Amino acid sequence: MIEHLPVLLVVLPIIGASVPLVASLYTDRSGWSIAVVTMLGHAALAGLLAERVWTDGVVSYAVGGFALPYGIELVVDGLSLAVVLLISAISLGVLAYARHAGPHENTFYSQLLLLVTGLTGMTVTGDVFNLYVFLEITGLAAYGLVASGREASAAVAALKYLIVGTVGASLYLLGVGYALAATGTLNMADMSGKLAAVGYDSTLVLTAFGLMVGGLSVKVALFPLHTWQPDAYANSPDSVSAFISALVSTVSAYALARLLFSVFTVDFLTAVPAARWALIVVASVSIVAGSALAVSQASVQRMLAYSSVSQFGLVIAGFAVATPIAVVGATVHLVGHAVMKGGLFAATGIIERETGATTIGGYAGMGGRTPLAASAFTVLALGMVGVPPAIGFVGKWYILVGAVEAELWPVVAVLLASTLLTLAYFARLGERLYFAEPTIREEGSIADGGEESDGLRASSEPRFDGGDGDDGEEAVSTGMLAVVVVAAVLAVALTAAVPALEQLLTETLPPLIQ
Repeated sequence: MIEHLPVLLVVLPIIGASVPLVASLYTDRSGWSIAVVTMLGHAALAGLLAERVWTDGVVSYAVGGFALPYGIELVVDGLSLAVVLLISAISLGVLAYARHAGPHENTFYSQLLLLVTGLTGMTVTGDVFNLYVFLEITGLAAYGLVASGREASAAVAALKYLIVGTVGASLYLLGVGYALAATGTLNMADMSGKLAAVGYDSTLVLTAFGLMVGGLSVKVALFPLHTWQPDAYANSPDSVSAFISALVSTVSAYALARLLFSVFTVDFLTAVPAARWALIVVASVSIVAGSALAVSQASVQRMLAYSSVSQFGLVIAGFAVATPIAVVGATVHLVGHAVMKGGLFAATGIIERETGATTIGGYAGMGGRTPLAASAFTVLALGMVGVPPAIGFVGKWYILVGAVEAELWPVVAVLLASTLLTLAYFARLGERLYFAEPTIREEGSIADGGEESDGLRASSEPRFDGGDGDDGEEAVSTGMLAVVVVAAVLAVALTAAVPALEQLLTETLPPLIQ
């Protein structure tokens, strides 16, 4: 079984996703248990795979035994392993949160496991067309999860996400077509060598790069291709917001890095400096614009969504710098951001359920009313700013050092400016949490197409529906609180794992980044 670990990671959640649908013939409340068992199995497989990668290095698997490069290849190295482990951990955390928060229908858990399938497939595939297939699976599952919210705005957000996401996937597929025309292969490793033989300045190669990177940039939500993200995050159920904010753009950013280093390679970025600078410019604009838009928000969830635009710009900038230390920093920040942002959205869900507050104005005095959730939110926010010893500081520091080594001073300047802007919008919220008097209503407006809203929801009564409308339940469970506390602890504790991750990346990635 050990040699089949990569494919089992993909097959298991596919099987798990089908079981709740069959179980719906008998009960509509068995999905959570099935999803937990499936994800525990996924985590166990990921752990076994981690041991093998640590011992043997890069793991390659030919699906069906067909000879490469014609068969489908699955590849796990230090970078993809980190993302696979992240998918398992975040999924289990969200399931712990959703046990009480909901949604509770079997269809929700089928979609969640289908999303895990797509994310895992994107992470381990070594084939550019299969990356597209898993990209579509991820998108379809994510659209359905966003639409699972009860408000009409959730359906509108899902439709917007569907339209923009389809454009992104189509651009990527067109790029795959150009790359196939240039090289005659879809295998990443084989394509990499043939791209060099064709010539990096070939029109086909340059067009393929632009379309594939552009399509994935939509999925990452880099500015100005970010328009789907704030609505999707703000209008989803809180369990969904925590899940997709932590993983969907994260895995898309990983896929973009895989494209850069496994397909086009650092040699391409060196031979075509305009491509590197285009990435750096787009990433830098995302960093500044995302931070500026976050500062201007009244809605806490939309503020966090625009924060993601900025933070993923930082990750892509680190990958574009393409020095070993910058790539390590970008990977660390990618993992750290997933944990912190997922925890932040879970904390906002708890605060909303307990108090009804959804905007910065409505958060006035909530530090006293929801002390545990507010404290976890504060720790996670400080981690996002990059306050030592949080994981957010380590990732930013590595990227900064890498940019200095490469003498890319615009990246250094933008990174420092971003840190100040991140401090500005989180400090503004922290001041309301702990140093402002509670308010009943606080008028606010949302920038960039948002709607005017109050400091609280239309009803300031806490939510007791638990996601399924059961009356008399507590708004927040101990398990939900435990999830945000664990996220806050991990935001600091993961710093201790950075040396091991750096060693793993150093041992498995040199052919790609040196």
